[in-house]
Amino acid sequence: MLRFRPGIKNVKIAGLQPDIAWENPEENFRRVARLAEHAVRAGARLLALPEAFATGFSMRAVPMVEHTESTRHFLSELAQTHGVWILGGYIELGDSRPVNACSVIGPDGREALHCRKIHPFTLAGEHEHFEAGSTVRTGTIDGIRITPLICYDLRFVELFRAAASQTDLFIVIANWPAARAHAWRTLLAARAIDCQAYVLGVNRVGDAEGHPHRGDTTLVDPLGRVVETLADDAGVVLGEVDAATVAEVRRRYPFLADRRPEVYRHY
Repeated sequence: MLRFRPGIKNVKIAGLQPDIAWENPEENFRRVARLAEHAVRAGARLLALPEAFATGFSMRAVPMVEHTESTRHFLSELAQTHGVWILGGYIELGDSRPVNACSVIGPDGREALHCRKIHPFTLAGEHEHFEAGSTVRTGTIDGIRITPLICYDLRFVELFRAAASQTDLFIVIANWPAARAHAWRTLLAARAIDCQAYVLGVNRVGDAEGHPHRGDTTLVDPLGRVVETLADDAGVVLGEVDAATVAEVRRRYPFLADRRPEVYRHY
């Protein structure tokens, strides 16, 4: 597990919910920059952007790779300008095909954590255009242990349970359509309850090739209670994450200690 800046135990975070302009990075950079300014003025130390925020969730994977470097440069500049941590998703070239990925960029503009989507979304044919990631990564920002995951990964509790003991905050970045909004809200709360950790789900609004998105960017606490949420409009969801709260919930309700992985492995 990587460690970046230990010592601080309470961090204000922000989920940025833009209306993504389809395959138009420059316009999306402008939209995100405006939301970022609002979040920073409100005191956020960590800003999270949706999956593939610069282009939208496009199946034209190879052409989207052309925007990888400009997107990473934008994230770096944004982090340095405001002196904050930024988590943003984008498309990059993998070993054989493009990959749905994300980076955590530090206030110095350098990448501190790099993750790839573990489960391509087969219902939309993502597996035909993107290769899958194979590693869950966790890092520490201002004393808060974070684990980023991407969209469809939310449906797989195994990923969350595997990282739970090392995680205070799961951040799920997504382009999750309105047609399955109930599942999104339910699974965010379920993963928080499953792992006794904060979960921040960051989604987009607007239309994507005929598929409406309502956002529902949401911060859920370790007991599964919604701290803050936003639907239908572009905007920012703000909230505080406290590592001590996670530790206290797990001390008072030691459910994770009762797990029996040696039994689960037989199925």
